[in-house]
Amino acid sequence: MILKRVIKGWLMIALVISILLPSTYFAQTAYADMQPHPEKPLDKNNLEKPMSVQNVERLNNGVKLDLGKQEAYIRVLSSDTAKVSLLNKGDKEENTVGIAKTDWPTSKFKVNKSNKKIVITTNSLTIDIKQKPFGIKFLDKNGKTINEDANQGMGYENGKPYVFKKTDKSENFYGIGEKTDGLNKRGKEEAVWHQDPFPYEAKYGYSSVPFFIGLNDKKAYGILFDTTWRSYYNFAKESDDYYYFYADSGKLTYYFINGPKMKDVINRFTDLTGKMQMPPEWALGFQQSSWGYHQNDVEQVAKEYRDKKIPLDGLMLDIEWMDDYKNFTWGSNFPDPNGMNKTLKDLGLHYTTIIDPAIRVPDPGQPEYAPYTEGTQKDLWVKNPDGSNFLGKVWPWGVPSKSVFPNFLKKDTRDWWAQQHKAMFDKGADGVWNDMNEPVNFSEEDHWTLPLDRIFEADDGSKYTHEEVHNIYPFLEDQATNEAFKRLKPNTRPFVLTRSLYTGAQRYTTATWTGDNHSNWDHLKMSISQDANVGLTGFPFVGNDIGGFSKNKELGEECTPELFARWVEVGSFLPLSRDHYNNDGKSPSTTESYMQRQEPWQFGKQVEDISRKYINMRYELMPYLYNAFKSAHETGNLILQPLVYRFQDDANTHNTEDQFMFGNSIMIAPVLTQGATSRNVYLPDGAKWIDYWTGAEYKGGQTISKQADLGTLPIYVKKDSIIPSRDDVQQHTGEKPLTNLTLDTYLDHKATYSYYQDDGISEDYIKGQYNLTDIKVGKIGRTTVFSADQKINRYHSDLKSYTLKLHDAKDPKLVIGGLKKYTKVSNLKDLDEKSRGYYFDSAEKILYVKIPVSGHTKVIIH
Repeated sequence: MILKRVIKGWLMIALVISILLPSTYFAQTAYADMQPHPEKPLDKNNLEKPMSVQNVERLNNGVKLDLGKQEAYIRVLSSDTAKVSLLNKGDKEENTVGIAKTDWPTSKFKVNKSNKKIVITTNSLTIDIKQKPFGIKFLDKNGKTINEDANQGMGYENGKPYVFKKTDKSENFYGIGEKTDGLNKRGKEEAVWHQDPFPYEAKYGYSSVPFFIGLNDKKAYGILFDTTWRSYYNFAKESDDYYYFYADSGKLTYYFINGPKMKDVINRFTDLTGKMQMPPEWALGFQQSSWGYHQNDVEQVAKEYRDKKIPLDGLMLDIEWMDDYKNFTWGSNFPDPNGMNKTLKDLGLHYTTIIDPAIRVPDPGQPEYAPYTEGTQKDLWVKNPDGSNFLGKVWPWGVPSKSVFPNFLKKDTRDWWAQQHKAMFDKGADGVWNDMNEPVNFSEEDHWTLPLDRIFEADDGSKYTHEEVHNIYPFLEDQATNEAFKRLKPNTRPFVLTRSLYTGAQRYTTATWTGDNHSNWDHLKMSISQDANVGLTGFPFVGNDIGGFSKNKELGEECTPELFARWVEVGSFLPLSRDHYNNDGKSPSTTESYMQRQEPWQFGKQVEDISRKYINMRYELMPYLYNAFKSAHETGNLILQPLVYRFQDDANTHNTEDQFMFGNSIMIAPVLTQGATSRNVYLPDGAKWIDYWTGAEYKGGQTISKQADLGTLPIYVKKDSIIPSRDDVQQHTGEKPLTNLTLDTYLDHKATYSYYQDDGISEDYIKGQYNLTDIKVGKIGRTTVFSADQKINRYHSDLKSYTLKLHDAKDPKLVIGGLKKYTKVSNLKDLDEKSRGYYFDSAEKILYVKIPVSGHTKVIIH
């Protein structure tokens, strides 16, 4: 958010400098100032000499290898997951905070030793350890190599842990977080150290998840480099024969995760690092925000959404809600938070307040600021090397004020921080937005974060530098924020939105977004691959600022009506759907700015209607979306899925980054080019595809051309899919009880769906208070059979009926269920009034069957 806030300072300067100097000069100097500290290159002429295994000790979950000065541990965590550590003798194995599961049950495995190698075998994985020179090879149960150490092996170069792996020209790589350089990382250099990037396309971004997926010969595997230090990845850029990764310091530990499907890798990765919690249903609704909203803006925008019948569930308050940028205090811009809360709740809306992880030191003459006083008395701040409190700079910009930074490494700090949220929760806040948690420090000299030598003291008294803690800082803050909900809002699902991520953050954080993007077509295009790679690092609840956050007409960055229309079409199908824009901290309703307003109705009637159309679709599909989140909670399954994730056997999907799956069954192929009214759409092999708008059917494995005027988002449904939806339009989630569930069914042979339902608010689902129904629709000759079998029934539901909506159907001669013949009616209105019956739309070739809900339902359609 430096760009978000600092942009007002930069752009004022830019207007003057750009008159005097070439634009490239300004860009280069400004961008250079926003980069992290210099990288530490790996000296390949100083790698360790090849090691040999001198002794083998069998452990209860693997082996310990004596390599002379070093020891290697290969531990079998499950039949598909192994932990590899290379340590100097005397060092102990460690896990970072990103690892959630350490108590793995002992897996069945065998160890065979010969003169040349040691072989560990599980039910699905073989670990072949070469004794001289030492090296590790992973093979599948058929003996096919999945991954293998390169000749350079692994070791330490001047304290930097490194690993080299073999590869070939066909292998591709994915993950590493929300980088801006595309989906496939093959041939690229990446690095993990979160930074508020300026430019946005910089090498370093907001998330720091040292995890990637390799895909070779249609088989996937994952590697988690378990380090908190700044780390680097050369994905075969240097050579087609090998790739490597290393870190600035720390111990060498990585986890190898077998697939062979990418979804298997993600499931096992999130077994290791933790599954996401179920979010509150309202968080899946549309959200509106601006840096600049004051209370009058929030209330006005809320009412305008309702007046214009555009669904909305939440508004987010940026830093203007605070008293002079002091966390946990309400300021004059929000004079009546209780009144605002009542207004919003009466409209069925929730609100989220922003927090920056820095506590402002009161300026001379200012009154006491309780959080600063308490935190100082409790000794909760990050320290200088001499033991004094480190003083940095955050808000306000342009004023010589100072801030201290919480030492979240200490549990006392996290507990204290959690308690401070009472100031927001008591006024009705429903969510917390953790921003600037890289952490940001307005110091060019320190590369816009804390100096690397600042000290964090842990609970046991041990001390760590900021260089080692930096990447886990947002994780620890998010952990504290999650605890705030547990303490202050018991049995209420947390909504924690975070800007920066580390491994395992999904355990404590509800959602993330890709930071301060810009209003231009390039950023719209790159947003899909950004979101995909965030999902592929275990974090499925992700989105982007719809329309772009930052704007500058001088640089050609403006959210035009066309750009917003295309962006809201995409954004309506993202896991996190939020319109957020920069108004330079000013109230957009009372002041003018060089920025522009960006609510959907600001662009004229056509764009307002387009926005309403697609946001409505999101709410109609809420049962489908909510169930996608349930799958993410249980298995880590992605909600926004790159095509390669779902169709990895089709090589044409491996680099496709302008289309995505929304859940398992719906493919979105947005128009991402200015002025375009058509696009080519690739239909993945292995499935048949239905054009959502026309009903036209296509075979997979081909590229088609699709006409798409400004109001058309190309959408395709995978055949043999059931898509649950609502048949009524809500203005917010929970506005109306769900009494009838529409089951859009695109049938070829057989379609199945497990429909999940709970209260969407509480944590009672953890106690088993939910319903689960297995739904099947299949063809047997000329007969179609529908069944719904309720497996779990522990939640009181308002659901009374299903409407089976069978596409590309024929007018049946007979519909029967429960030994009762279903009556045919002449229109949908008449069908709505019946508990059971059917209607055939001959023009659209759609059969509607109204079916009452019961424990076990079976309907036969002849």
